[in-house]
Amino acid sequence: MSVTVIEHEAEAGLGYLGEWLGLDFDVVRPYLGDEVPVRPGDGLIVLGGAAAAWEDERSPWQPATRDLLLRAVEEGTPTLAICLGAQLLTMACGGAVERGAYGLEVGAREVVALPDAASDRLFTGICTAVAVQFHQDVITRPPDGAVPLMTGSPYPHQAYRLGDAAWAVQFHPEATPEIFASWSGETALEGAEELNAEVKSAESALIATWRPVAESFADVIRTAHR
Repeated sequence: MSVTVIEHEAEAGLGYLGEWLGLDFDVVRPYLGDEVPVRPGDGLIVLGGAAAAWEDERSPWQPATRDLLLRAVEEGTPTLAICLGAQLLTMACGGAVERGAYGLEVGAREVVALPDAASDRLFTGICTAVAVQFHQDVITRPPDGAVPLMTGSPYPHQAYRLGDAAWAVQFHPEATPEIFASWSGETALEGAEELNAEVKSAESALIATWRPVAESFADVIRTAHR
């Protein structure tokens, strides 16, 4: 049993998920020349990155990644799409992604569960939580049939489920404080030190909330495999 991981850049890896999921990974790095597979493994994770979901000239592997995500949804492969991954999933399945009208959402920010989260296999038990954010593009219209799971301000589409086993999250459950600090430093983000400290102080809350979600996703993969 192996999970296919699409990594868009070296600075945006699996982070916490590498430990929390307890599974074997086949990490595909198209920015280093790896070919995006036609089919996923027993599960699929598509991570974040700096490009916009429509900037195929900047990341020429994105059309193949969108095709892979669409196939995973159609075939019921357990899928977790994070930030850029969530936006690629949205576009692949007929939704819309645009530049955010309110600018960059960044730091440790509050997300709120919607009613359907209570019965979701990953998000059950979450009411209000803190999540790591680092994005300027946003999902403006989820795909038809998407079940909204989490919202926030100023951008409402923070998490949804599509079909039985595909989840999209706009935030970064995988991001450690060290990963976040590498992003803020690389982008010369204004107020980086304060934001880094904010994320670091939220570390225990981040782990308490998102580790159970990751473990539940691993259970979905194992169940589907059996």
